[in-house]
Amino acid sequence: MPGSAGRGVLDGAFALLEAIQEAREAGLTALAADSGLPKTTAHRLLEQLVELGAVERHGVNYRMGPRMFRLGREWQPHPGLRAAATGPMRRLAAATGATVALCVLREGRTLAVSGVPGVVDDVAPVQPGTNWPWSTAAGKALVAVAPSGTPLDPLPGSWRHEASAIRDSGVALDREALIPGVCCAAVPVTVGRGRAVGALCAMVDPSHDVRRLARAVERAGRAVDAGLRGA
Repeated sequence: MPGSAGRGVLDGAFALLEAIQEAREAGLTALAADSGLPKTTAHRLLEQLVELGAVERHGVNYRMGPRMFRLGREWQPHPGLRAAATGPMRRLAAATGATVALCVLREGRTLAVSGVPGVVDDVAPVQPGTNWPWSTAAGKALVAVAPSGTPLDPLPGSWRHEASAIRDSGVALDREALIPGVCCAAVPVTVGRGRAVGALCAMVDPSHDVRRLARAVERAGRAVDAGLRGA
């Protein structure tokens, strides 16, 4: 049916875009394999994406195009969130030396919306679009206050107790649980009646006092909350 055929083309195009995002830059053979498309189909779709400016050629390889960059810059999970977070994130990074990120939950994973470079960039670089399992400190801060039914992998048996502790303290901590050499503190960013629309996290190496870092992240989180209320 026409609708099904159209959906198949869109699925294939997005599979190629996701493969390019993962590889940063790759040739036709690799992109076809990563997207699960026949090579002839992948080539046809890639050439169409090039014509639209969504993909660009670099020699024999393909990489993300300027049109995707322009469109992607306009996305944000909540109106005014990035603007409200920019100043507090920069101040937090300057005061602590931490790598700072604003994150949301999407498709069961922690997705970075924006970031400020810091001390752990060599092992945990943050760019918009970077994603990790939901079980980061930022992801836990969000899942702990999320409505039931959030689509995630089966939660560990200890999660109920951990979530309760996060709600009580307002902070989620991670001491090298996800990435060796990286400790993290995160707080939810909220609007309205405490509805979480994102999480602010700061990442440092194990030589830092994570509890002290958590207090700085809490202050920055309150500044973001205030900025959202005033937006």
